[in-house]
Amino acid sequence: MGCVLAVHKVTMIPGDGVGPEVSEATRRVLEATGVQFDWDVQNAGLAVMEKEGTPMPAHVLESIRRNKVAIKGPLTTPIGKGIRSVNVALRKELDLYALVRPCKSYPGVRSRYDNIDLVIVRENTEDIYAGIEFQEGRPETERMIKEISAATGKPIRPDSGLSIKPISITASARIVNFAFKYARSHGRRKVTAVHKANIMKFTDGLFLQVAEETAKKHPDIQFNDRIVDNMSMQLVQNPREYDVIVMPNLYGDILSDLCAGLVGGLGLAPGANLGDEIALFEATHGSAPKYAGTNKINPMAMMLSGVMMLHHLGETNAANLLEGAIAETIREGRYVTYDMKAERNDPSAVGTSQVADAIVARLETARTPTTI
Repeated sequence: MGCVLAVHKVTMIPGDGVGPEVSEATRRVLEATGVQFDWDVQNAGLAVMEKEGTPMPAHVLESIRRNKVAIKGPLTTPIGKGIRSVNVALRKELDLYALVRPCKSYPGVRSRYDNIDLVIVRENTEDIYAGIEFQEGRPETERMIKEISAATGKPIRPDSGLSIKPISITASARIVNFAFKYARSHGRRKVTAVHKANIMKFTDGLFLQVAEETAKKHPDIQFNDRIVDNMSMQLVQNPREYDVIVMPNLYGDILSDLCAGLVGGLGLAPGANLGDEIALFEATHGSAPKYAGTNKINPMAMMLSGVMMLHHLGETNAANLLEGAIAETIREGRYVTYDMKAERNDPSAVGTSQVADAIVARLETARTPTTI
């Protein structure tokens, strides 16, 4: 009897803007590994909001909770329009408290750096991104300004808006523990905590205190800490000195983009949002609506997120096969999008779907048994 292949039920959220294009390219290469998927396709984003009154309908969340694994294309959040980020809401609603963003060099990428291999671990539920805000000019904001000014003795201008930055022992311990366990399970040597404890003593100071206490429980892994502004310089000057880097939400958002810049940009920056039961995989880049439908955007960030998903599903051989096919396509430099060329106006650059064609062809060749 032949072995029965596992079929993985996975929620697929195509997203909006360029999301559907990079999602389709990713679906094709994932299936070309030979792994069997049963896709539960769910739509979210701006177009859905016009139809259903919310960019993240309840049935999408239900699908993710049911399947436990999801992969999504980018979703658009209008800047300064009073609509909360769908991505932030998703992470909070599903308690996806750890955002993991590997930053890895691939030969052939146009970059000032090589041999970079580090991982950002970002706390996903607290900090400024908790969404606790008070709009300038509203009565409740005026009350908060008066109460805070009275309690602290520090005046706040009456025409201010306010954002509250919660940092808890619970969430800090959870994310730092996650970083140490990730380091151990992935053969990493060191964890670095990033903070601004010298200024924000009761929030970042608490995060650092918890990180130091947690590190004592993991004596087999090296630990150190860096102030966030110094860390920004260190990553530019000595990026190979770092391995797993753990930090609160805002710094994780900023430094993960900086680290993406070290290895070629957001087109090569995958991500995984992880909770105790649910995993959501996505590219780091945004929806780039002006490029929607142009078949121009690099799909490799979402494809590499697919590699992370395969590892999560226990499909290690398929994950390594897909990463190898992506790496070889980058190294060869023939079937890549404009951002991967030495000159961005290189006429030999291909489109999103052609990148997928090339990687699918490599996978099919790699999976075809050779006869002697």
